[in-house]
Amino acid sequence: MSAIPASPAAQPASTIGPTTAAAAATPDAPPVLAERDGGVLTLTMNRPAQFNALSAEMMSALQSALESAAADPEVRVVVLAAAGKAFCAGHDLREMRATPGLDFYRELFAQCSRMMMVIQRMPQPVIARVHGIATAAGCQLVAMCDLAVAAEGARFAVSGVNLGLFCSTPSVALSRNLGRKQAFEMLVTG
Repeated sequence: MSAIPASPAAQPASTIGPTTAAAAATPDAPPVLAERDGGVLTLTMNRPAQFNALSAEMMSALQSALESAAADPEVRVVVLAAAGKAFCAGHDLREMRATPGLDFYRELFAQCSRMMMVIQRMPQPVIARVHGIATAAGCQLVAMCDLAVAAEGARFAVSGVNLGLFCSTPSVALSRNLGRKQAFEMLVTG
């Protein structure tokens, strides 16, 4: 897990782009990268090969980084970004299939809720910088942020219905930000 140093001078050299992609290619790359530029903290989801799917490890790392940022008076704004071709493909379905069991799923969804609530309670504004796809819990992640800036061609979907699932957790954040009818359309059509 990538820790956020207390002072900007102590920041590790991490960037979004080719350096991030190269860092993500290593097996020991952290799931979240942090970069400070003055009062702007950019947190980059760093699982590009998995389209930044939310694994338990990534959600824990994001939550920890966000909590550290919330407690840091020098952080004025948080930008949530992603390495690779996608913003976030939702929950890591491979991890979920590999770890069956009700207890695992309960904890995974509780972790997701805790992480989303940290975003909602942040004293600083959180801006999602979206490119590629943001689906299911990834779409929820965008909706939880105070502001979203989307690249041309960015796509948003809540596609669980296409697998026979109803993605209920994104429904609250989506309906608060898109309006009830537009959120419902996304939820029932994918």
